[in-house]
Amino acid sequence: MSHNTGSGRTTPRRGFWYLLAVAATTLLLVTPSSASDHRHQPHAGGSDWVGSWAAAVTPPDSRPDTQRFHDQTLRQVVHLSVGGDRFRLRLTNVHGTKPLSVGAVTVSPRRGGRGTPNIDPTTAVPVTFDGRSSTTVPVGAEWVSDPVELDVADNSDLVVSVHLPESTGRASVHYEGRSTTFLAPGDATSGSGENYESIGTARYFLDGVDVRTDSAGSVVFFGDSITDGVRSTLDANHRYPDVVADRLLKRPEPRELGVLNAGLSANRLLTDAGLGGEPAIARFERDILSQTGVRTVVLLEGINDIHHSAGAVESRELIGVYEQLIARAHEAGIRVVGGTITPFEGAPRYNAAGESDRRAVNEWIRESGAFDAVVDFDAVVRDPGHPSRLAPRYDTGDHVHPNDAGLAAMARAVEIRELY
Repeated sequence: MSHNTGSGRTTPRRGFWYLLAVAATTLLLVTPSSASDHRHQPHAGGSDWVGSWAAAVTPPDSRPDTQRFHDQTLRQVVHLSVGGDRFRLRLTNVHGTKPLSVGAVTVSPRRGGRGTPNIDPTTAVPVTFDGRSSTTVPVGAEWVSDPVELDVADNSDLVVSVHLPESTGRASVHYEGRSTTFLAPGDATSGSGENYESIGTARYFLDGVDVRTDSAGSVVFFGDSITDGVRSTLDANHRYPDVVADRLLKRPEPRELGVLNAGLSANRLLTDAGLGGEPAIARFERDILSQTGVRTVVLLEGINDIHHSAGAVESRELIGVYEQLIARAHEAGIRVVGGTITPFEGAPRYNAAGESDRRAVNEWIRESGAFDAVVDFDAVVRDPGHPSRLAPRYDTGDHVHPNDAGLAAMARAVEIRELY
């Protein structure tokens, strides 16, 4: 990795309400319990709020598995990177069309093996919002819970159960959660799990968990389906950011970093991709700048623009978006690590024009000096004898997405010292 100098941090605004305008005029509202946020301040050790888990959300599309809910309980599992002595949840209605009524929320450690909804009901801890067990999340808003006074461990699973007593309307959803989501009738927030059934791997209305801990801050991995880990093993936490999180936990406690995955399958730099949601430039503020305690973002995106346009997108257009993202991050005092775009020969829309654009963008990433550091994912996963395609041992078979072994190789390529 190469290294350049970043800029200083800004100081967040505080008050009874914390209001942050995102691209496309979306509002981010934070409850009074979160008025002490330190979202853009550097962490130099000591107990502070840090992002430990996140998921980027989109409006629902026409997929048949897209859900709407009415008097039902969603049970979702989040895998924390760093633990702490208390935590808070972040619910989201950013893409909703009506206020989201939340009847009750509980959290509990998972009981039993992965891919199950089971908990010990005696361990279910109620979550409150401004002291109340129920709340309503306005349209276009994110809602932060009161702190929950409970120790949570590093590298642990939290089971989050949310009762939705009224019709939810359009959901804010993350389709490729790679973790099984469950549903039960009525208020089953403290139920053991026997009334729950699997409804797929999409996540709904939940986009973050912050913890109070001794940590150096958090790092956001921002990208598309490769960062999202869409072909990784279900319920196993084998996405490449998960493996980086495991590496970070081996460092002394004050030097740990929370890991936030802002990967969004089918996402593009330039255009709204439908099921891939808003383009990167539009979601950058919500999925990076509004996260808690962020020091660094690792940016790996652009393959969808190249692939789906069959080479019609020019490399200079993609570079222009990178430059905008870098400038906005630096204004907030956040370092940016650029990841080179991985090979895709053999994919349906591969052609020579697209490959030429990919190589031109990668050359700029490596040589321009625009990033604070570079991680060469392309060099790690490509076939040495045929560098325009993935190495066979890392290819899931679609010639775009690395398998678990490829994702682990990508994680090993990230130099930990460049994340601070």
